[in-house]
Amino acid sequence: MLFRIVLVMGAFAANSVLCRLALAGHHIDPMSFSLVRVVSGAVVLFGLFFYSRSSQTLIHWNFKNAFFLAVYILAFSCAYLQIDAGIGALLLFGVVQLTMVLYGYWHGEQIGIYRGIGLCIALAGIIVLLLPGAQAPHWNYALLMMMSGLAWAGYSIAGRNMTQPVGSTLANFILAVPIVLLVNILFNQEQYIDLQGWMLAILSGGVTSSGAYVAWYAILKHIDRVTASTVQLSVPCLAIIGGSLFVNEVVTGRVILSSFMVLFGILLVIYMTPKKGNV
Repeated sequence: MLFRIVLVMGAFAANSVLCRLALAGHHIDPMSFSLVRVVSGAVVLFGLFFYSRSSQTLIHWNFKNAFFLAVYILAFSCAYLQIDAGIGALLLFGVVQLTMVLYGYWHGEQIGIYRGIGLCIALAGIIVLLLPGAQAPHWNYALLMMMSGLAWAGYSIAGRNMTQPVGSTLANFILAVPIVLLVNILFNQEQYIDLQGWMLAILSGGVTSSGAYVAWYAILKHIDRVTASTVQLSVPCLAIIGGSLFVNEVVTGRVILSSFMVLFGILLVIYMTPKKGNV
C-alpha cells in the first residue's frame, strides 16, 4: 500500500514537472498540451476499462465532473507557461485543500480555533508567495492556477462517492475531450508541437493523469480521509524537487517560506479536530 501511495504522489507531482518541462522548452503550446493530455488519458482509460470489464464495471456519465476536469486541465496548462513547477503545485494544492475545508464548513463541519489558525496560516503562505517582487509569479498565471485548483476541488468533491473509478474516470475524460477541443478551436492562436512535446503530453495524460487518478481512487477505499489529506502534502515538495532537477528552476527563500506556511497550516487543519462547542 505504501509503495502504491508513493507512486501516485510521485505521479501527481510529475504532472507539474512534465507540463512545465514541455512548455518552458517551447515543445508544445498549452492548449495543444491540454488536448493531447485529455485524449491520451481517454485512450488509456478505455484500455483499462476493457481489460477490467465485468458485469459490475459500468460507465457513469456526468457532464459536471467532465466540465470540472476540462477546466482544471486547461487552466493548469496555461498557468505553467510562466509559473515554476513547484510554485504551481503549491498554489494548486493549497487552493484545493482550503476549498474542500471551506466546503465542509459550509455544509456543517466545525472548524474550531486551531483549525481556523491553520487556515489563516495557509492563506498567509499563499499571500507571501504572491506578494509583489522579482520572485513573485505573474498574477495572471497565478490566478489561472488557482482557478485550476478550484476546478480540481470541485471534481474531487463531486467524485467523493465514486463507486466505479475506471468507468467514471473514463466517462469524465471522454466528455472532457470535446470541451477542450472546442476551446482549442476558439482560442488557440499559436499552435506548435514537436516530438518531445507529443511524448511529454501523452505521458502526462496516459500515465500520470488517467492511470494515477484510477489508482488513487482505489487507494482511497483503504485509507481514511486524514491519511489521504496528509500524504498529499508531499506533492508540492516533490514538484519543487522535480522542477529544480529537470527544469533547472531556482528554489528561492520565498518559495521555501511559503511552502512551510501552507503545509504547516494545512497540517493544523487536518489534525486539529474541534471539540464540541468550538466553532
